[in-house]
Amino acid sequence: MIRLTKYPVWFVCVLAILSVSGYWSFWASDLYVSEANVVLESPQVSVQAFSVSSLFNGGAGSGRADTLLLRDYLLSVDMLRKIDNAVDFRRHYADKSIDFFSRLYDENEPIEELHKYYLKRVLVELDEYAQVLRISVQGFVPKTAYQITAMLLEEGEAHMNALGQRLAEEQVRFLERQVAELAENFNRARIELINYQNEYGLVSPTGTVESLNAVVADLEAQLANLKAKQRVLISYQSASSPEMVKINSEIEALNQQIDQERARLAQASGGALNTLSSEYQTLELKLQFAKESYSGALAALESTRIEAARKLKQVSILQNPTFPEYPVKPERLYNSVAFAIIVLFLGLIAQMLILIVKDHRD
Repeated sequence: MIRLTKYPVWFVCVLAILSVSGYWSFWASDLYVSEANVVLESPQVSVQAFSVSSLFNGGAGSGRADTLLLRDYLLSVDMLRKIDNAVDFRRHYADKSIDFFSRLYDENEPIEELHKYYLKRVLVELDEYAQVLRISVQGFVPKTAYQITAMLLEEGEAHMNALGQRLAEEQVRFLERQVAELAENFNRARIELINYQNEYGLVSPTGTVESLNAVVADLEAQLANLKAKQRVLISYQSASSPEMVKINSEIEALNQQIDQERARLAQASGGALNTLSSEYQTLELKLQFAKESYSGALAALESTRIEAARKLKQVSILQNPTFPEYPVKPERLYNSVAFAIIVLFLGLIAQMLILIVKDHRD
């Protein structure tokens, strides 16, 4: 010991190794570890190709993202508060029977300090390859470690379901409002078209226009035939002959009929069938557009309702929370040896620096 005092660096190293080894061997409190392995899954529900949820996410990588969200929640302050209320986290980890360096220093620590301590005792890691969430909880009593692990699984699943349901319900409510508005627009356009038909006494002005065009074409054909006969009769009969008078009367009647039908089709004062037909087609297009919009909204609503089922997350347990039967931490021998190696290495560096300094002074 006297020789060691001549080498203060090695004296400090030996003293540190003995102190820390004594702490790990005799003083450090036993830690019981409860573990669980889980994976986050969604129900396999077939949906249509289009859904409102596709506007918000592409689906790729959503499993990993949801798992990371679950991990963050399990390590959050909100989760800590729930655990503290359920198993009295503060009292357990601040128990005076626990060694000074392992326990929570004060049962009334502020939430920020308590959360730092919580992160030391609760480990949640994501296995990137298997997409498995590995939960490990350290407690000074086996029952407490087990209770915290079980609560993490239960609250995590409830939180993810609530998160998915909230988003799905917002989407469904939005679509329900849209469907109601589009249904009202569809009914309004339908009633407007029916009222227009009743007002003018026409089921389809377009069809009436087509019929009148056919009538006018037929009358014009008859008129052309009569004019041809008239030119033939003029060549050998007088204008006052009975046949000429008859043909002239028929030609005049056809001209009047054609003018009357054409007036029904189009006139400058308004109310003609071409105007009615144009207005009718506009109303018909409005009704068709309202119908298609309403039909599309109904399909999207049904698709989104089915998609809502997929947002329910199930925490599938690969390994149930273990109830520890013996303390696995701290790793006393490993910690003592690792600390001794590090200290000796640092001591060697320090001793070399001291010798170099002395050598330069000489």
